Amino acid sequence: MAENKGKMTVSEAGQKGGITVRNKYGHEFYEEIGHKGGQKVKKLIEEGKRSGG
Repeated sequence: MAENKGKMTVSEAGQKGGITVRNKYGHEFYEEIGHKGGQKVKKLIEEGKRSGG
């Protein structure tokens, strides 16, 4: 088998990045961006209904 000298998988890199963001910005950051995303989806749905789509 080949050795993975210092290399990480995409999954491991994503997890490492997520932990870094969590430690830097905290729980409230995720609440805020989640709320913004939800509001954007709500707006897009309303626009779609108005346009007859």
